[in-house]
Amino acid sequence: MGAQWKQKGRELEAHKKGQVHGKLVRELIVAAKLGGGDPDLNARLAAAVEKAKKHSVTRDTIERAIKKGTGQTDEVVTFETVTYEGFAPHKVPVIVECLTDNRNRTAPAIRSLFKAGQLGQPGSMNFFFDRWGVIEATHTDKSRDPEGDAIEAGAQNVEPLEADEVPEGSIGSRFLTDPKDLTSVSAWLSKAGWKIGASEHRYIGKNPVHLTGNDHAEVAAFLNDLDDHDDVHHVYAAMA
Repeated sequence: MGAQWKQKGRELEAHKKGQVHGKLVRELIVAAKLGGGDPDLNARLAAAVEKAKKHSVTRDTIERAIKKGTGQTDEVVTFETVTYEGFAPHKVPVIVECLTDNRNRTAPAIRSLFKAGQLGQPGSMNFFFDRWGVIEATHTDKSRDPEGDAIEAGAQNVEPLEADEVPEGSIGSRFLTDPKDLTSVSAWLSKAGWKIGASEHRYIGKNPVHLTGNDHAEVAAFLNDLDDHDDVHHVYAAMA
């Protein structure tokens, strides 16, 4: 339920390293601006730092991004979240979240990318998606009871992470929460020894469209083209 379409493996492509680093730095800046510069008190920032380290972003770069986000430099942070909604080919519902410092640059680029599909109005995809708080975490104690921890933390649901996202010798779970409870659930899990890999609000498709063969490949290519744009932060598609 929580994962659905994902850009598996794409972040590891060597020629995309610079672009990936740029997106990770942008997330660090925004997370620090919204929740403060202490990862222990800001689950979104903690997850962003963890992901940045995973992708070999240097410590100096991480620290500069956090300082920029918290206003400790002379640089002005102007990023805003802009959402676009519509259909991919074969009527697959799509929501695209962008982090941009220039809406007038981003909008025509996204409209152009949507020529292969159909761009809709804001809110047009609400029928096809639910909004959840999503926490992806791992624990080194394999005897840990994720369902019990989900109940204690106040999460609404829990499901196992995909095997390739869990370090050897650990267990991994995806906790789904009411969006307003994301911070408190993340904090509880962190105190219980869970290593937070993601803590964010996501759109999750209610009834994913099932495609196979060339149809699936066509939609995946469309989604990947969207994800390749520098300003695109997340792409959500109701596709299994």
